[in-house]
Amino acid sequence: MSAAAKLYSPEVLALATSLSRYPLGDTLPLRGAARAPLCGSTLDLGLRLDAQGRISALGVKVHACAIGQASAALFAAGAIDKKRGDIVQALAELETWLTGDQIPLPTWPGLAAIAPARAYSARHGAILLPWKAALVALP
Repeated sequence: MSAAAKLYSPEVLALATSLSRYPLGDTLPLRGAARAPLCGSTLDLGLRLDAQGRISALGVKVHACAIGQASAALFAAGAIDKKRGDIVQALAELETWLTGDQIPLPTWPGLAAIAPARAYSARHGAILLPWKAALVALP
């Protein structure tokens, strides 16, 4: 199997297309954006919180490669009921995993699908976009 086939697996491509479930609408009051300087990928994120400060709804608009889109879909699928501290922790785990040697996969659900992208540092910025945009949006 070629490197591109491992990187852009059917699972990654399915995740990328699943973003249509998370439209970025005007009813989401908290907004954040992030840009990956190396590849130029961008992500705009809208959030709504419940009374306890947990994410209760979200929408995304992504201009990124399939890895960045898949990462955004994984974030969206796992972000409901998370608080700011959960996002901070997940981002720290992701950054350590992407830059460390033999670090276990972070605990955010579904990340195994994009694990082959760890070997491609040019994709790291796109992977981190949703967590970074969420921290901009969250109070």
